[in-house]
Amino acid sequence: MSQALQDLLALQDIDLSIDQLKHRRDHLPEGETKAGLDRLHADQSAELAMTEASLEEVSGRQAHAEAELAGTETRAGQINQRMFGGQVIAPRDLQAMQAELDHLKTRSSAMEDTVIELMEERQPIEEKVAELSRSVADVTARRDQAAAALADAQAVVTGQLGDVEAERERALAAIPAPLLATYERLRGRLGGVGVARLVGNHCDGCHLTLSAVELEQVRHLPDGEVYTCEQCGRILVP
Repeated sequence: MSQALQDLLALQDIDLSIDQLKHRRDHLPEGETKAGLDRLHADQSAELAMTEASLEEVSGRQAHAEAELAGTETRAGQINQRMFGGQVIAPRDLQAMQAELDHLKTRSSAMEDTVIELMEERQPIEEKVAELSRSVADVTARRDQAAAALADAQAVVTGQLGDVEAERERALAAIPAPLLATYERLRGRLGGVGVARLVGNHCDGCHLTLSAVELEQVRHLPDGEVYTCEQCGRILVP
């Protein structure tokens, strides 16, 4: 085996280490934990927003009912004042005012019942808003902790990746440019593996068996030339 092919195999090992480190960095357990908390936070925040909207709608109806009740009571007070203030003495007018006052009292009683019903409807919604707010705050704190843990874990792997990438830069200098270009092209097309060892009569890239004719071609290849596996197309090194 020529030194160039030996150096190329070493580069392939480095590249595989880089790929593994990148995959590890992108699939850290801390990342999965944070992703789960992100989903939980989004779900609970959406539920909280919907519940707050429901509370706002009920509160609006309650405020409207209370305002109507207050207006009814104000009108009843004004009629009482006129009736018992000596301002109206005609029996027909007093009778009409009494009828209106009775109507207002009936309406006021109905509005009081409505306000009470809305207060009862509002209470469990308020409790749910409070519960969800506490839950969202708890998940937010846990998510922040997970984000910090993920950043620390990524920093460790990124440091290791930097060391291996620096090693790759040093290894590149020993490989002839044409061979390196062929390797990079094959590596990009063949899942990150551009060169494979010949182990016995098997290609270590595709794990298929070479024929006797292929084996003879590989073993008697002139120095400086490369052989590509006829099955997978990778550079094959005996």
